[in-house]
Amino acid sequence: MPRAMWSGAISFGLVNVPIKLYTAARSADVRFNQLHAPDMGRIQMKRTCSLDGEEVPFGEIVKGYEVAPEQYVVVSQEELDALAPQVTRGIEIEEFVDLDEIDPVYFESSYYLAPDKGGAKPYALLLQAMRDANKVALGRMVLRQKQYLVALRPAGNALSMATLYFNDEVLSQSEIDGLPGTDLEFSEREVAMARQLIDTLAADFVPSKYRDDYREKLMEMIDRKAAGELIAAPEREEAPSRVVDLMAALEASIAAAKAQKERASA
Repeated sequence: MPRAMWSGAISFGLVNVPIKLYTAARSADVRFNQLHAPDMGRIQMKRTCSLDGEEVPFGEIVKGYEVAPEQYVVVSQEELDALAPQVTRGIEIEEFVDLDEIDPVYFESSYYLAPDKGGAKPYALLLQAMRDANKVALGRMVLRQKQYLVALRPAGNALSMATLYFNDEVLSQSEIDGLPGTDLEFSEREVAMARQLIDTLAADFVPSKYRDDYREKLMEMIDRKAAGELIAAPEREEAPSRVVDLMAALEASIAAAKAQKERASA
């Protein structure tokens, strides 16, 4: 059973819903330790000064913000504490919006909310009302001494919560070079072929279909090596040659997609 990482309450109007917070997803990346090859000792990172090369004791380390090259403004922990958001145990809902109004680029981390003691009925009521209204709740909360903008939405029998990036944290598309303009033109056949390719590849989203093949192969190799097996590095497959002609690429893609669907159905 997962353990709740935070407990508090959702507040909207004068209604409080006691809740517990659970991490909804976790990274499954394979992590390696750095080792000293001759004796397999763990590598330790030491804090050293870039000017004199000496190791720096923790008590002599301060926080500084670089305002110009090699120029820093030092900020004390006391100053940071005075500006930190007030730690509350609540998620304060400010407004309800349509989910499709939130660009997915704003979503950061995902969580599940579950009712805490005495909160089952108001929790279920909020869940049902949001489901009927087809709305997402926007609010604020303080988690690990940092203020977050959050979005709450119905997800099956639970309320899910996602932390959102603030607007000034999201890269504006105007800052990206090379995006196509409105002067490009396509023939009706090109558009029809692109749409046909999309229709051929269209399917329902089934998360269990998608697996991290690299991680599975990596863990299989690690298990075999841990068991004492000697493994030769496999040869890398050559990437298929690129088709430069757009129509030829679309036709080849449609044929490959159809063949893949036929193999899957067989």
